[in-house]
This record gives sequence, C-alpha cells and structure tokens, in this order.
Amino acid sequence: MTPSGPGTEAGPEPPCPGRPDDSERLARAALSRIAEPGDALVGRWIATHGAGAVLEAVSGQGPPLDGAGEQRWAGLRLRATRARPHDDLAAIERLGGRFVCPGDAEWPRQLDDLGPAKPVGLWARGEPSLRVWALRSVAVVGARACTEYGAHCAAVLGAGLAERGWAVVSGAAYGIDSAAHRGALAVRGPTIAILACGADVAYPPGNQELIRALGERGLIVAELPPGDHPTRSRFVLRNRVIAALTRGTVVVEAALRSGALVTARRALALGRHVMGMPGPVTSGLSQGVHELLRGEAMVVTDVDEVIELVGSMGELAPVRRGPAVPRDALSPGAARVLDAVPGRGACEPARIACSAGVPPEVALARLHELRTLGFVERDGDRWQLARRAKGHSIE
Repeated sequence: MTPSGPGTEAGPEPPCPGRPDDSERLARAALSRIAEPGDALVGRWIATHGAGAVLEAVSGQGPPLDGAGEQRWAGLRLRATRARPHDDLAAIERLGGRFVCPGDAEWPRQLDDLGPAKPVGLWARGEPSLRVWALRSVAVVGARACTEYGAHCAAVLGAGLAERGWAVVSGAAYGIDSAAHRGALAVRGPTIAILACGADVAYPPGNQELIRALGERGLIVAELPPGDHPTRSRFVLRNRVIAALTRGTVVVEAALRSGALVTARRALALGRHVMGMPGPVTSGLSQGVHELLRGEAMVVTDVDEVIELVGSMGELAPVRRGPAVPRDALSPGAARVLDAVPGRGACEPARIACSAGVPPEVALARLHELRTLGFVERDGDRWQLARRAKGHSIE
C-alpha cells in the first residue's frame, strides 16, 4: 500500500519568498555544528544580523555580537575551528539527503513557532517532502522501557494513523518510539524520525535496522550535522522539534520523570493538541500519562479519537455505545410494567398494576404486549417472566 495523505503526490512546491542563497545555506550549515540545538541567543543573532554575519563573528572574522560574555565567545570560537560546512553538505548529499533551511520550499513553517529557538536548519534523509508530510503529522512518544501493553498500543496507533494518511513522528528510540515507527512501516505508511544526533548516525545502536528502514521508506531528520553524536541535553532539545512539527502529541506510557512529558509540555506551550492513552493505575509507566490527563491533555483510546482532535472539521470518532439488548425496543410504559413483574414466581395482574403505578386495564394490555414479544408468560390468571428471561428482568 502506498502512503496517502501527506504523501508522495503533493504537486509542485509553491514559490517561497526569502529562499536562502548559497552563502546563507553554507553559513547555516556551519552554525549547526557550532551552536547547540535550540540556542535562542544564536537564533536572535541570525534573525537580526543574518547567518553570514553571525558566522563571521563566531569565527573571529567580524566584531562580537551583543549578549554573550567572554567565556561564551571563547566556546563558540573554539567550536568554529572544527566547522567544515562544505564537507558536511557533501556528506549529506552522498547519503541522498539535503540540508533544509528556513525559507526553503521544504521548510515546515510551523517550526517558526519556536521563535529564536527554532532550528538553524535541518539535515534530512529520505525522498518525501518534509513540509508536505509534516502538514498532517502526529507525534507518538513514550517510555523506552515500555510494557507489552504500551508497545501494542503504540504499534496499533502508528499503523492506524499511517493508514489514514497521517505521518507518524517519533524519535527512533527504544520502546514506544520504535513501536510507533514499526506500526507505520508495517502498512507502508509515512513516518518521520527526529534524531538527537547526525542523520547518518544509527542511535540507539540496537535500532540500526529500523533507522535504515526509516531512511529508505520514510524520513530521517536531524538538527545536528553528519557524524555528530547525541548527548543527554540534545535528547531534551530534540523534543521541542517533535512538538512543534506536528499537529498533536500522543503520549503512550510515561513515568512521572520522562522525556515524553517534556515533549507533551512543549506541545501544550505551542498550542498543539496533547493526548494520552491511559494505562493500569498500578503501573508506574502510566503515572506520567495520568498526570497529564488530570491537566490539559485529552484521553484517547484509538486512532479515530486522535484524528477527531487533530483532523479537519467533521472527522469525528464514532459514537461509543454498549451492546443493544431486546429491552431497548420497549416503550416506556411496557418497560415500566415489565419492571413490576417479580423476578421469581407468578403474580396477579392487579398486583403488577399496583407496583407499576398504572390502571389494571393498562397493565393487562402491556402484559399481553410483553407476552407477544417473549418477555413474559401466563400461568392461569397470573403472570411471570418467560423462562428465557427469568433472572434477566433488566434485559
């Protein structure tokens, strides 16, 4: 099955004003190695002076910019000595990828909601358009050390979203992330991995095959240039991109201290939908989800409920109803008389009429109606529940 929705038939990209020239792209590629992801100070410098002027400043070829102390400048200039943007751009091209900058037609403009903390650029691998897939995307995140229940829920949710044309976004980590990606891949649907390392680094190592499949059949996206490795802080910073890129975030299992909750809170701050799949109240891996659900998050239990929140007007989840029982078809008067028939033994019509609070002739008429429908039977001058209905007067 080929992906639908945010997929491959997007048509020509619209013209995008402010497309970066080669020097701007080269400067941004260099800054992606010099500055840490989400560095708001560097982001403000770029917005004010342009990436080229910022690169000159941190490389010592231009005057220092306002807002950074001596130690900060020393650190940036030390990092600038190892920046090789031409090599990084060549490396991503050898992988069949590209470096996507703000202003490019492929740039997902919802990332601009991050303000000065938005990525300097994104290193991407995979054929589809990142912007097009991100237009209809949902993040599915959660615990690395998940339970079988959590993995099952994430895989089913990932497959269901992908089958409905929604790109499944996650971090390619163990546990819930992997299950969500694999669910989407299993139905040959769209899925995007946001890495906390270079787009050419398979991390975690145990997910090498999954990451290879994501590069071949989905999209791999990273803020860090090729070859860069993850750190604890980079995982946390990566989560802001997942939150901003998607229309909503679903948390499937998370402890009270969890990176998935960081993603959810960033999504809330950005005005995105935040959802949680409840789990057993005895499970520590569901405590974080339940805490979210006590706040601003919405309960979801399947893909229909997720799409009802993030989708277009009219994409409603089906109404949930319990199983229909024969009693549902009775009129209120007949149901009232049926309630008055004792659960055991037979009873005179006058007594039934008294219990039901209706005249005797009305009670008798309703009893004959109920007999026709198989709810009661006659025993001489008395009435009782039909044998198949005995003990089940509420049906």
